[in-house]
Amino acid sequence: MPGVSFLLPIQFDLAAVFLLAVTGVWAATQRGYDVVGAFVLAFVTGVGGGLLRDGLFLQDIPLVMLDARYIWVVLAALVVGALAQRLADRFQSLIAYVDAAAIGVYAVYGANKSLVAGVSPEAAVLVGLCNAVGGGLIRDVLVREEPLLLKPGQLYVLATLVGCTSFVVLSHQYGVEVEVAAYLEYQMRLLGA
Repeated sequence: MPGVSFLLPIQFDLAAVFLLAVTGVWAATQRGYDVVGAFVLAFVTGVGGGLLRDGLFLQDIPLVMLDARYIWVVLAALVVGALAQRLADRFQSLIAYVDAAAIGVYAVYGANKSLVAGVSPEAAVLVGLCNAVGGGLIRDVLVREEPLLLKPGQLYVLATLVGCTSFVVLSHQYGVEVEVAAYLEYQMRLLGA
């Protein structure tokens, strides 16, 4: 049975952190928070899933504590999110699209990192899913909004679960190269979204 021994480049994780942090900034500005509140929401939304993945599930030092690029990415998201707020206000569905893109990347990175750490394929799917939705869940709780994943009719978690499962099956069971499996998962999410 093939296994996964190659970790996706950290740029995948950083891209997901950036996109999710931007949604945190948008949530903060919609509620009239100041720059400190916007940074806090950007931070927890961006790195919350990774903190769950590394600190809770994989029992490892979270990457955000080891690599300063995570803080810089959140700060960049703070600036970009503030500058793009009018665009987000004008196109309300933009937030959902940015969230969906980030969730797909985060799910694959979390599942991949779990497999490399030696977690079972089934557990890797769950870790990838928690990695993907963890930051958004924390954001929703902090702003006292019903979490999107608990609302009826929201299929993005199911789509993320299917995509994450397909990534694990392709990369772990069939030995498909990690980058190819990640790309195929992303294409499946686009078709399902």
